[in-house]
Amino acid sequence: MTPADPNRWKALVVLSIAYLMVVLDISIVNVALPSIQKDLHFGSEASLQWVVSGYALTFGGLLLLGGRAGDLLGRRRLFMIGLGLFALFSLLCGLSTSSGMLIAFRLCQGAAGAVLSPSVFSITTVTFEEGPERNKALGILGAVAGSGAAIGVLLGGILTQYAGWEWIFFVNVPIGLGALLIVPRVVRESRAEGLAQHFDAAGAVTVTSGLTLLVFGLTQSTSHGWGSAQVIGSLIGAVALILSFLVIETRSSSPLVPLSFFKKRTPTGANIIGFGLGTSIFGMFFLLSLYMQLILHLSAVKTGLGYLAIALPAVVASGAAQALVTRLHVKPILSIGLGLLAGGMVWLTQISTNGSYWSDLFIPFLLIGVGIGFSFVPISIAALGGIEQQEAGLASGLINTSQQIGGALGLAILATVSSTRTNHLIESGTPRPSALTQGFTLAFWVAAGVAVISLITTLFVLRSEDVGAAEPEAAQVPS
Repeated sequence: MTPADPNRWKALVVLSIAYLMVVLDISIVNVALPSIQKDLHFGSEASLQWVVSGYALTFGGLLLLGGRAGDLLGRRRLFMIGLGLFALFSLLCGLSTSSGMLIAFRLCQGAAGAVLSPSVFSITTVTFEEGPERNKALGILGAVAGSGAAIGVLLGGILTQYAGWEWIFFVNVPIGLGALLIVPRVVRESRAEGLAQHFDAAGAVTVTSGLTLLVFGLTQSTSHGWGSAQVIGSLIGAVALILSFLVIETRSSSPLVPLSFFKKRTPTGANIIGFGLGTSIFGMFFLLSLYMQLILHLSAVKTGLGYLAIALPAVVASGAAQALVTRLHVKPILSIGLGLLAGGMVWLTQISTNGSYWSDLFIPFLLIGVGIGFSFVPISIAALGGIEQQEAGLASGLINTSQQIGGALGLAILATVSSTRTNHLIESGTPRPSALTQGFTLAFWVAAGVAVISLITTLFVLRSEDVGAAEPEAAQVPS
């Protein structure tokens, strides 16, 4: 029996810090968007949205390739390469002097995150023995994922107001370089043996390009209309590329995503649910930030502080969820979390033009915070439950891909729903503040519907026996 790595918990600290940096970089820009738009002269909200969705697309679209590269070339090696590139492109984002430069470097930053992120989970999976200890480690990473979006908005507000929007990127540089110096001392190298030395570059390019075209088509619909050649052409191209990706995967000798993986019922269900989580949550944060600043007229820092009602409950609930999953099952904890998320989003559909933070947002924020903690932790465990070591990179890349692509598409879909409704109301004579608010509420109904679909998937697709409770004697988690 292989002895436990004596540095495993130190390694987890470094991995968690790096992973938090990657996760929060999706949401950290939300509060800063008005300042970025003004300083870099973005022409429209549709182009501004690419600062968020461009990062999420390259991040999600290349995660599977990053996971497989780590399995083949060495997980620690790829982690360190990704960490160094992430710090570099963060610096370049902060130094950007035009909208095109920022979007380009955000795309590169997302790609660096795709190299870094899957190695975090695969290193954790092979460093900790399956059972309560690994559940505890994955629970910590799940807590990072669940609270990262809210922490990012909070930190973004503080940095934007007191230091300037550039510092939402600059802050990654010393953190990344510091972690890079520590990694060789505490993280063991590992790789999967027996895999073909082949990268499915064609699969990675087609799926990333297809998803990018899909988001582009959705975002352009508000300004050009659904019937425009630009939108229709983009959507047709997206479908063609995604279908090509599926064909490539069935014929490749070493596919990026072996379609046989989806015969595993619980990991497949976990990825469907993870996609739904990303769809609901990341678009929700984008719209809430606009509502708080444009309608409630809160400053950037007050908007960020307002998210403490989500961030703090998410952190506390994540710790509780880890313990409950170990002693009970993934399924009931995840069901509770998704139910709370759906309830909080339904509550948000009642926001008003003359509302306030305390009357319209505080209670649903608390529900959403607990729901996030009770959702991300069990979904991380379910996605990796029973996975063999040689599939660790694939499984970790896939659950991250599901969440991030769900986030990119969710942002595009919710923003499109909101903008379309708002534009229609303005054209009919509705005052802009009221039109914006009604657009937000319609988008929140869509987000709540996605959360309900995820809950139904949990109840009828996940199997408790696949990731069930630990045996009583194994359930003693070391302190």
